[in-house]
Amino acid sequence: MALCALFLMSLICPQKVFAEAFWPEGIEIESPNAIVMEESTGTILYQKNIDEQCYPASITKIMTAIIALENGDLSDTVVFSKDAVYKTEGSGIARDVGEEMTLEQCMYAMLLESANECAYAIAEHVGGTYEHFVDLMNEKAEELGCTNTHFNNPHGLPDEDHYLSAYDMALIAREAWQNETFRIMTGTVRYQIPPTNKHSEITYLQNHNIMINNYKGSDHLYEPCVGGKTGFTQAAGNTLVTYAQKNGMTLITVILHSSAPHHWDDTEALFEYCFANFGLMNIAENETRFSAFSGSVGELNDSTPYVELSTSDDVVLPLTAEFSDTEPRVVEDATEETAGRIEYSYANRIVGSADILSLHPTIEPYVFHTVQEQQILTSDGNGDAEAGEARVISITPGKVLIILGIVAAALLVLFLIIKFSSRFYVLRQKFYRWKNSKSPYHSIRRKGFSMRKHHRRK
Repeated sequence: MALCALFLMSLICPQKVFAEAFWPEGIEIESPNAIVMEESTGTILYQKNIDEQCYPASITKIMTAIIALENGDLSDTVVFSKDAVYKTEGSGIARDVGEEMTLEQCMYAMLLESANECAYAIAEHVGGTYEHFVDLMNEKAEELGCTNTHFNNPHGLPDEDHYLSAYDMALIAREAWQNETFRIMTGTVRYQIPPTNKHSEITYLQNHNIMINNYKGSDHLYEPCVGGKTGFTQAAGNTLVTYAQKNGMTLITVILHSSAPHHWDDTEALFEYCFANFGLMNIAENETRFSAFSGSVGELNDSTPYVELSTSDDVVLPLTAEFSDTEPRVVEDATEETAGRIEYSYANRIVGSADILSLHPTIEPYVFHTVQEQQILTSDGNGDAEAGEARVISITPGKVLIILGIVAAALLVLFLIIKFSSRFYVLRQKFYRWKNSKSPYHSIRRKGFSMRKHHRRK
């Protein structure tokens, strides 16, 4: 909190008058539910009915992959149960009861071929029970901030209690992209499963996302596409999650409740629109409004700064905007590594944030020294003088306390001496006045006594 307060006090630029912020209006698409999210910042670049609850179909398997990667071991052996084989339908790779595959092989089959029996087997293996795995899915959705989502299975087959929104799916897809193994799997075009205890031949897998793989002769290849997941049921329609990278940006597009080929066409159109109208700006390279991050500080001009901005954080803005058009706000969200963060908004949208990193500098005791401060003469038989070592005085907190204690004691003694001297002077003056007082009564007595003595002599 103290660091954030210090940071707020370090504003050195007067408030500027912001021009009216412009946010591109978007394009028309056929799909009823769609969102485009910039991955690094979580900024929504395009939205259409993003909070409406829809059936997800097989894009559910992205959440299944997250739970499996967080809680499983890819080298584990997964055994297909009777339920996994017979309680699923639709897309699959025809596994048999008792068949054994590694968790890694099951996940490739689930993500590339959308194999429902593999998703079921993964849930049983990783969750201990099928039901517990589904509970983990819902707990993760809540953790990510999903408010219009409820999972009831790991594969996405029709279920009235199994739904999500485009915005929630974008949050889930963004979380999955943080995992390197998921990025590799979802971007894989082809994969082979070697012979198993039930299948003597190699099982060949192909990615069904025709924006990354020319699957069945499709003409929807999209060069910036780096991964994604397809889905379809009669109830859900066509659903699609796609990742694309261009101009240094990673974008996530989610399409729900669409129809072929609109989900492909709309996804490509949304990508092209967003890549053409938005760009990333590195915060640390462009932020000049805070003195705390503008060079060295301190009287000696070589002091170690206490905080710095993360160099990996960005904002995403329309290409017509400048970084100085953003409005920063310091958020006190301190952790062991950070003193908070700066949150940036533009056109009433949060467009990114940067962590304020705590550097935890170590303050060493200051050393006063002069080179060859004094020649220390030593006798070596010839009377030659040798240069002695430089005197070094280290000031530590303990020494400072001792010095302060000595000074305080000296001041106390001085105060007592002054007080006693003043008191002694007053007493001495009173005694002197008493001893030399000339009272009239005393003079009369002395005079009367002398006259009586003189009379007797006569």
